[in-house]
Amino acid sequence: MCQKADLPRLEERARLVNLAVFFAVSSGIVTMTLIIVAFASAVFELTHEKGVAALFVVAVFLFAMTLVHFLREIRISLRKSDHL
Repeated sequence: MCQKADLPRLEERARLVNLAVFFAVSSGIVTMTLIIVAFASAVFELTHEKGVAALFVVAVFLFAMTLVHFLREIRISLRKSDHL
């Protein structure tokens, strides 16, 4: 059963999970944009290397932020005080 004392920790966990999902979805959107730009540039024979590289860096950064936020949530969830 949830105690009132647990609410701040649970709210923090929910915040971290929400942020992680936000970053994951953002990473997916940037990745799809990268694919669209790469293929459209190839079809129209445009130079695209710098744009695709920038999108890739952004996508990987967002994915890294996803992992960081999930890791922070996991650390909170594994604290002994949560399992009393």
